[in-house]
Amino acid sequence: MNICFIMYPWERVEAQTDTTLRIIHEAYIRRHNVGIMIPSNLTIRNNDVFGFVKMIQETERLQKDPVKFHKQVKFREEMLPMSGFDVIFLRANPPVDVTMLNFLDAIKDEVLIINDVDGIRKANNKLYTAAMFHGKEGVIPETHVSKNKDYLKRVIADSKSDKMILKPLDGYGGSGVILLERKAAASVSSLLDFYINGQNRTQKYVIVQEYVEGAEQGDVRILMLNGKPIGAMKRVPQKDEARSNIHTGGTAVKHSLTKQEQRICELIGPRLVADGLYFVGLDVINGKLIEVNVLSPGGITRINKLNRTKLQVKVIDFVEDIVIAKESALNRKLAHKLTVKNAKVRA
Repeated sequence: MNICFIMYPWERVEAQTDTTLRIIHEAYIRRHNVGIMIPSNLTIRNNDVFGFVKMIQETERLQKDPVKFHKQVKFREEMLPMSGFDVIFLRANPPVDVTMLNFLDAIKDEVLIINDVDGIRKANNKLYTAAMFHGKEGVIPETHVSKNKDYLKRVIADSKSDKMILKPLDGYGGSGVILLERKAAASVSSLLDFYINGQNRTQKYVIVQEYVEGAEQGDVRILMLNGKPIGAMKRVPQKDEARSNIHTGGTAVKHSLTKQEQRICELIGPRLVADGLYFVGLDVINGKLIEVNVLSPGGITRINKLNRTKLQVKVIDFVEDIVIAKESALNRKLAHKLTVKNAKVRA
């Protein structure tokens, strides 16, 4: 297969923990043709979408260790037609690059894109999660999304809880998440001003969300592949830290899915597949879905270590199966067309 990873720069890859590196390495050791590029290297040539892609060069000896592979790999950059790839992994860090999606619109029917361009448009911010379970109680925390400062102040004032969560709609990686406590109510107005109006005075949507009891003990990251959970870990925050994200100091702990977490996966799985969101990270706290991560979800390396597994194998198995099925369907179609054409000749 020909596989391209649209991602962050290679020199920024944290080789010891990077999920994208594990998937690239798995494709490499299977002898697939693998290339990488940053989103800004997409271009148009004669009305076709091309990219300045760094292709991994063949070597006689396969480097089995992904960390050493990261150091030793050799690339050659070429301007290549993006429709020539069987699979494109979108692994650039959030926020979503809208221009990148516009480029890929032209080839989305020809290439398997993980995750689907239209699916990412739907799910690139937290509104996807907030609206997904409309009418179903108990799956996500009570959530309010608005630009109306007075409304949000009323929500906070009327809450029966002493704590609520405030965060930007388009935040990622735990950025901008604040724990609001009733004893600090005097700060709410200025915080809402800052989050809604920002520095350039362009109003942005803000989320005010029910505080889920037990959040101080951490959250659960579940990796979903083709609508099914393939691995999970618990992330425990540092002392005096509201966020569990690993890059904010959280610690990864082995975890088995609870019945409620399994129920969430069963509820959300078909919707994810229908939206073309095949490789996704779910964040769950105390049995409630907090967030759906569709851009470059991470966790493979730590889940692998905790469970002595290799989730990247399942990821590449999945795309191989789809590409083989698509090629078989195309070959069958071409054979049938030839049969029909030959029938006219025989007549």
